[in-house]
Amino acid sequence: MSKKSPEHGDLVTIYSPPYFGGREIGQTFASGAAEILGRVVETSLYAITDDFSKQYLLMRFKITRVSDSSAETMFYGHEYGREYLRSLVRRGSTRIDGVFKATTKEGYGLRVTIAAFTVGRTRSVKKKAIRKIMFDVVQRAAARLTLDQFAQELVLGKTASEIYNESRKIALIRHVGSTKSKVVSLPGQPEEKASPVEEENEAARGEGEEKG
Repeated sequence: MSKKSPEHGDLVTIYSPPYFGGREIGQTFASGAAEILGRVVETSLYAITDDFSKQYLLMRFKITRVSDSSAETMFYGHEYGREYLRSLVRRGSTRIDGVFKATTKEGYGLRVTIAAFTVGRTRSVKKKAIRKIMFDVVQRAAARLTLDQFAQELVLGKTASEIYNESRKIALIRHVGSTKSKVVSLPGQPEEKASPVEEENEAARGEGEEKG
């Protein structure tokens, strides 16, 4: 480690995982690897892709390994920015949310939130059918993909695109997005319990929302 703070230790540069470009996403001082292992770092998708249209999407990475002055990370989750999510809501339309647990091919457990926004109001029977499509697409993708592959499909829109193409056979769909995800368990380990706030938010999302 080349740079050092007398009070805070060595300067460590944090990188996104290779499947998200291996880009520098931050720096921190640490007196030892144990001090920052497991720390979650946040950045925008724009910062690691240089695509300005992705600035609304918050990425989370967890530090998994520290070597010399570098820290490696794994994908830990993502989330739509609140303002962007609000901008998708239209008067007279229906927002359909689904929160699903999924397990990747190598055993990582994730909690995934999908949102669909319709053109006009949608009856309950159609909302139920669209949630079933969300569930099926998420489960199929997770079962056949590794964490890095599944994360890319969630974040870059492939999962949402598949849900959109299936759902538009049922209702007029304006937008589908994977609005949030979080890794909740590692292979062979118990699931991380959701916080009371997360549980409350998920219950609210599961009801869907209409704007009239």
